[in-house]
Amino acid sequence: MDNCLFCKIAAKQIPSAAVYEDEDLLAFKDINPAAPVHILIIPKKHIATLSDAGAQDEALLGKMLALAPKIAREQGCDLKKDADGGLSGGYKTLINTGPDGGQEVYHLHIHVIGGPKPWRGQR
Repeated sequence: MDNCLFCKIAAKQIPSAAVYEDEDLLAFKDINPAAPVHILIIPKKHIATLSDAGAQDEALLGKMLALAPKIAREQGCDLKKDADGGLSGGYKTLINTGPDGGQEVYHLHIHVIGGPKPWRGQR
């Protein structure tokens, strides 16, 4: 897509603070983070919304989702168990789809959001 912001970022026409890249995916820091850690995972292939993904995209979608915990771990947001079996840490994954779903950039992306709370707008 000629006017797609994320396609331009994937093509290196617009700089980003990349934290991961391979032949299919790019992950970079959100320029308006909602939390201490806010990473976007995008496919290099243009898919406008999750609703536009088809059976041919299943492997790519799986690869995107499998990358989320790796990114969270590398950013210090992994889920931890203490000696008593309690949990701490963690992160949120989010895909906004369409206008009522809060999507602002029409290129499929997963938000990986974490870090010590409170985050902007959360308690």
